[in-house]
Amino acid sequence: MKKFVFLASILLSFALQAQQTLHIIPEPVSLELQKGSFRIDPSTVIAYNTKNKDVEPTVLFLKEYIKRITGTTLEINTKKNKIIRFEIKKLSEIGDEGYLLNVNPNEILITANTPKGLFYGVQSLIQTLPLSRTNSVAEIPCMQIKDYPRFQWRGLMLDTSRHFFAADMVKEFIDLLSLYKMNVFHWHLVDGAGWRLEIKKYPKLTEQAAWRIDDTGKPWNWSGIEFSADNTKSIYGGYYTQEEVKDIVAYAKARNITVVPEIEMPGHTEALLAAYPELSCNGKVHFGNQDVFLASKVDGSFCAGNDKAFDFLQDVLSEVMALFPSKYIHIGGDEVNKDNWKVCPKCQARMKSEGLKNEEELQSYFIRRIEKIVVSKNRKMIGWDEILEGGLAPEATVMSWRSEAGGIEAAKMGHDVIMSPASPLYLDYYQGDSENEPQAFGGFNTLKRIYNYEPIPKELTTEQAKHILGSQGNLWTEYITSREEVEYMILPRMLALSEVVWSPKEKRDWNGFNLRLKPHLTAFDQKGFRYSKGNFKVDIKAERINGVITVFLSSENEDGTIYYSTDGSMPNVGSKKYTRPFEITTTATVRAVLVIDNKTMVSRPSEQRFTFNKATGKEVKYEKQYSKNYPGNGNNSLTDGFKGTKNHYQNWHGFEGDDVVATIDLGTPTEISSISIGTIQYFNNWMFMPKWVKFEISADGTNFKEIETVQNPVPTNVTEVMLNDLKTNFAKQKAKSIRVTAKNIGLCPEGSPGAGKPAWLFVDEIIVE
Repeated sequence: MKKFVFLASILLSFALQAQQTLHIIPEPVSLELQKGSFRIDPSTVIAYNTKNKDVEPTVLFLKEYIKRITGTTLEINTKKNKIIRFEIKKLSEIGDEGYLLNVNPNEILITANTPKGLFYGVQSLIQTLPLSRTNSVAEIPCMQIKDYPRFQWRGLMLDTSRHFFAADMVKEFIDLLSLYKMNVFHWHLVDGAGWRLEIKKYPKLTEQAAWRIDDTGKPWNWSGIEFSADNTKSIYGGYYTQEEVKDIVAYAKARNITVVPEIEMPGHTEALLAAYPELSCNGKVHFGNQDVFLASKVDGSFCAGNDKAFDFLQDVLSEVMALFPSKYIHIGGDEVNKDNWKVCPKCQARMKSEGLKNEEELQSYFIRRIEKIVVSKNRKMIGWDEILEGGLAPEATVMSWRSEAGGIEAAKMGHDVIMSPASPLYLDYYQGDSENEPQAFGGFNTLKRIYNYEPIPKELTTEQAKHILGSQGNLWTEYITSREEVEYMILPRMLALSEVVWSPKEKRDWNGFNLRLKPHLTAFDQKGFRYSKGNFKVDIKAERINGVITVFLSSENEDGTIYYSTDGSMPNVGSKKYTRPFEITTTATVRAVLVIDNKTMVSRPSEQRFTFNKATGKEVKYEKQYSKNYPGNGNNSLTDGFKGTKNHYQNWHGFEGDDVVATIDLGTPTEISSISIGTIQYFNNWMFMPKWVKFEISADGTNFKEIETVQNPVPTNVTEVMLNDLKTNFAKQKAKSIRVTAKNIGLCPEGSPGAGKPAWLFVDEIIVE
């Protein structure tokens, strides 16, 4: 039996508490509880103006839900003592999606400008009712609610390219969005991993590009995937027929969800170009075995100098826009490998004829041509923030994912923006300690981090901020292959995001949200949803206060108690109980755990090493500055005493494609005999240890001599997250300054997720003894 048959069957319920507290998520703009309640019984009738045909689906939706939980079938538009009334009126203060909900003992009145508002009013109403069939009378507390969303774009993206999910599962995803007043389903239909949409003019897209050698038992890695048309081989994949798409779009519309399709271009097209190689720069498919060809051996991008590529895309987009009535069409535009363009005669000829200075401007040319196709159908184009490179298309909307920087730039240019930064809105990232969580792509985006996110950057003026349409979470599926995994990654983080994009900023309160969340988690348990029980990781943070390291411990979970040790031992209920910040004055390892009901909640403690050495607190100067996305603890992160852990968002400085050349002034000539630097390898996040590290010292701060160049012993194909200190030991010498040079490997190696792209080099604490 399907878990989700109808949206009503998954709506959360919350029995009335003794004090009539409510647990509505997202938090309404205003809610006033009053004395008494409305009792649903056979004397209750639903009433609405039958001239408003668009209201009928919402009426039937509520009727079906009430029948399901009470066994009572309510009549419609008959004369009875008690009424649940729907009204459409002109109400300027609540907008198109807002509603007024008034409950007294004899009447429930839901008023809105549009059927959308009425539907959201019903969603809030249902959160006061039981989840499942009950023998007791269903009661709704008397109250007045005035509610409307803060942002017009409240979205969540599902990647069905890397792992294919059947149409029923897509509907289930839409149900969960609708439940929490989200209104955009961003459907990532195509990528290098597989093409998932039937295009009648180009049948090889579904005959061939939708399938690959079965790899569902391991994370998807695009550079190692084989595509095959040989039925004797175990193949994996699938696609949505146009009839299925129409059905899903209609299903979403009935739940106030707009489906926005994403058709990736000009990059992330390995699967497509394996089927139609003539659209690539070299026009070839590199065969492996008979009837098998590797997507990794196909050009990753359309040939920007080939007019047939644009003709193909116009045909594809025409069919796409006929299927999806959404105002917006997403064309990707991210992570384009331009290496083939640099050597392609057609691309270079295009650049010359169009007066383009470089391949970035060629990408902009490509995107502008695609935008003309989209605009010709009275639609608007969205692209990831890379479409800013080389110049932004005239009417483009930017989805900012690498950080907020692209969105800020676009908003200042007068373009609309959807904020979707990977940190904290990528839901394929870990939501708890990676040592105790199912394997995820990487990163660390907890429920609290998402709840605290503010979509409007402080860098924008009031006028520029009007271009922020809203925000969106993204679920990429490299490591997700089942419905249960999808549920686990979005629940309950999606609830936090729903409140961010719906509720007024001034009403957001983490503690209040946690209290309202608990009944929702109980409802998830009752319905059999798989969800994250919470982030039990203890955060260890430190500051240098008056030259002394002060350690702060915290947890998102308010129900637990933190215990810690400073000698590296395993903490437990017999260890020190954390009550206030404490000081560290010598080299030490702090470990901490969260304990709830005398149970340690994780198998491995949080850990932070602190070092005291001859470089601690000294100034660091770089030849090339670290990425602003990885600022660590500031300019002196390499000498602040805080040793980097596997969480690369803390303490580490990241360099994209660049070498690290760091110079430390020790102040006065100091006798030293060893130097080391911390490095990390995170294969799936494009982070690799340096080829080598060169250590140099200087007696005068100007002239340096090499002590040793240490080769990195860790191969680039090691996929587990690994920390390694590269170190040199030598006879005691006096030095006023030291210089450490770490050599970036350059490009991510073949076989890695970022193959051919600039590699990241992360470094942390330089220790001098």
